[in-house]
Amino acid sequence: MQRLPIYLLLLIMALSVCAAAEQAAAPPATPEPTASSTTPLVAGLEQKDPLTLVGPKNFLAGYTAIVEERTVHAVVEIPAGYVDKWEVKNEDGLLHWDMKNGKPRRVKYLGYPCNYGMVPRTVLSKERDGDGDPLDVLVLGEAVPRGTVLEARVIGLFRMRDGGELDVKLVAVRAGTAFADIQSVAELQEKFPGVADIVETWFAHYKGPGVVKTEGFGDVDEALGILKNAAADFEKAHGGS
Repeated sequence: MQRLPIYLLLLIMALSVCAAAEQAAAPPATPEPTASSTTPLVAGLEQKDPLTLVGPKNFLAGYTAIVEERTVHAVVEIPAGYVDKWEVKNEDGLLHWDMKNGKPRRVKYLGYPCNYGMVPRTVLSKERDGDGDPLDVLVLGEAVPRGTVLEARVIGLFRMRDGGELDVKLVAVRAGTAFADIQSVAELQEKFPGVADIVETWFAHYKGPGVVKTEGFGDVDEALGILKNAAADFEKAHGGS
């Protein structure tokens, strides 16, 4: 085999050293986002970063909890049919993509069977066996964009235990949907057979076998009692701010 002249070997070595030096000195490439959400967003939201959304008002403190006797403000964190797990955080009242094991959380199941959200200016206090988070609300009907703040009428309550901890959620309906005139869970079961069963079955299984134990539904009076306590506890903790 014919050998390369010594001067060509030296030139190749010099070029290799220069290339290695340039690569070492170059700034590291910006990592690609590990995930992106394709869920539709309501107009007016600002994306602070890929994991945080800012609304025109603070989602936690910027809206009243109760509009009138049975009607609440509901902030939609997860639209019906979607799996990206976003939530309003107590720390800043912004919408954050929930993290699990260092990655944005996506429910590994069918999409949510209803619009899932929270009631502003509420807290399920630990003194009342709550988790210290805002009161959840399940708004029946077709999907609305993430970040929507809507008015919904309470028709009852859904109870479950998540990892042994009590977790209660308001059940509500909104205008302009097939459920708009429903007044109670009993009426929902009578006029729309299977809807309540679908909701309960979904929550019983979406985290895998044995994690969540459902405890059925409560009536309007029980739901409104929990709502009023949650709103009062928030005002007490935050001094009406």
